[in-house]
Formats: sequence, C-alpha cells, structure tokens
Amino acid sequence: MKLTVLGAGCWGLTLAWLLTNNFDEITIWGREQDLSDDLINNKHCSKPLEVQLADKIEITSDMEAAIESADIILNVVATSGTRSVCENLKKSGIKATQILVNASKGIELPSLMRMSEVIKDVLPEQKLAILSGPTLAKEVLSGLPTAASVASDDMEIAEFVQKTCNVPGKFRLYTNSDVIGVELGGSLKNVIAIASGFAHEMGLGDNCTGALLTRGMAEIVRISMHLGANPSTLYGLSGMGDLIATCSSPMSRNYTVGSMLGKGKKIDDILNELGSVAEGVKTSKAVCELAKKLDIEVPVSNAIYEAVYTDITPEDLLAKLMNRKLKEEERYV
Repeated sequence: MKLTVLGAGCWGLTLAWLLTNNFDEITIWGREQDLSDDLINNKHCSKPLEVQLADKIEITSDMEAAIESADIILNVVATSGTRSVCENLKKSGIKATQILVNASKGIELPSLMRMSEVIKDVLPEQKLAILSGPTLAKEVLSGLPTAASVASDDMEIAEFVQKTCNVPGKFRLYTNSDVIGVELGGSLKNVIAIASGFAHEMGLGDNCTGALLTRGMAEIVRISMHLGANPSTLYGLSGMGDLIATCSSPMSRNYTVGSMLGKGKKIDDILNELGSVAEGVKTSKAVCELAKKLDIEVPVSNAIYEAVYTDITPEDLLAKLMNRKLKEEERYV
C-alpha cells in the first residue's frame, strides 16, 4: 500500500508521520521552493513545528513520480492552492481509481466553492473523501489521541479510508455520508477560532467565550443548513469537536491570529510573524460573501471580517457585537 501526501506544511508532515506504519510506501510532494534541504536530506523539519520523519518516507517535487501507484492521495495544501494542485494531478496522470482525500479546511475565493466542489470541478471522475475533525498537529505529534470524520458520497470509499488510516490508540476515524456538513464545519469554525483568540486577548472572560462559541456555532449551522448540510453533523467531530479544540488552544493558528488582532496588530504583520497559513483569514471573507448571497445574518463572522480587513478598534468591535438589536434564540431540533 502506498500513501502520497500533497503538501509539506505542518499538517501534511504530521499526517505522514502519523500514518508511517499504516503504509508500505509514503511519498510527500511539495513545491520545490517549499522543500528545505533539511527535509529532503534529513527527513526533518523544525518550523513551524518540529517533525522527524522515518527514513522510508520519500520527499519530492515531481508530482508524476509522487502519485505513481498511490492507493490514497492526501491533499493537504492550502485552500487557495487546491485548484492548481488538482490541475497538476490531472496533467500528471492521476487515475480515477486512486482515492483522493482532502484534508484542507476552507472555501475557495472568489468561487465560494467547498474543496470537494473544487476538486470535482477539475477531476469529475475522481474517487473522493473528506478528512476533518479536531486535529491540532502539535498534539498529534505528541502522541495524544484524537478522532476525526471521513466523509464521502460513496460509503465504500469512506470505509476504506477509515480502515486504512485509523491508528489504534491515537487516531480514531468515523465515517459520515454528509460531505457538505463535514466540510463546512471544518471550514467555518476557523473564523470563530479567530474570534475566540480575540476575546481571550481582550480578557473578556469565560462567560463571553461560552457565549461566543455558542453564537458562532449558530452561524455555522445556519449557513450549513441552507447549503444542504444535516444539522446533526455540525454537532459532531468536524463541527462542535473541531470548534472546541480550535477555539480553546493557542496551538491553533487561527486562535493565534485572533489573539494578535486583539492586541491591535495589523493582519499583514500577523501573517508575516506567523509564517504559515491561517485559513480563517480568507474564510472570514468567504463566509460573509456566502451569508450575503444567502441573506443570512452572521454577526460574529462579520465582526472578524472587519477586524481583519478594516481599521476598526477591538473596543468598537466589541461594542458593535454587544449592542445589536435583541432577538429570539434559534432552535434547530
């Protein structure tokens, strides 16, 4: 069995490390400029996380060689790069029988497509699954246990990925047929994670955090249901589970972005300092555009969009959220 991981960022390297004993062969593909000498020669990465890979793992920038004979291909590139990677896969001769598993969480701009829609737009016949859940890379690398969802329109594909990528004691996988819900839960929670980091930095307290996560979850469910998701999915691993983990941990890049915004820093400076992608930044724009298109209120997401893309102060942003028109709380069950 061969696994190919597309993307040499921290989550891609972590997945390759985690699944080392599940596969006979593992190849990591990355753009030439993203592959350091240390990674190529020593199978080692020190930033943004330290990862030591097994000697058997191959590192390459040759897509055709990377995907040759792969049983499972994991897409772990940034959302903004998924379409171009799929076009590269097509040119490199990916076979319809190979299973492509997307592990990137986000919405494409300006199309507002989910990642499965982007992939199917370029590779309409491809076998496809979605991997999403509470998976902070640093904790996974420390050997701490977690669980995630594998979603697909074809349950045979989901079950194959589940059995092949499950790691006893460390990485427990559940199948799910609700692709829309699993994707949107994993994508939209990144915006709420920015809000959570923002609130923590401002010292707004645990009551505020509880209210923020609850109202943020309401926005996630509201949008996802309009787009065809089953609301129960959003209260599962890829929704509530991922939301809790990401919104409560400084290990989350999106939480860290929110914390820096709460200090009054500008987004360009934050991203330069972070040195890696925080999907919630672009997703805040995508979710606000989606909400406008669907005529849905998303005040928390709108607030984060303003925090990222305008000069509004943290204090004015808080006042704007707290002094909105009073309303009834939604019920989804």
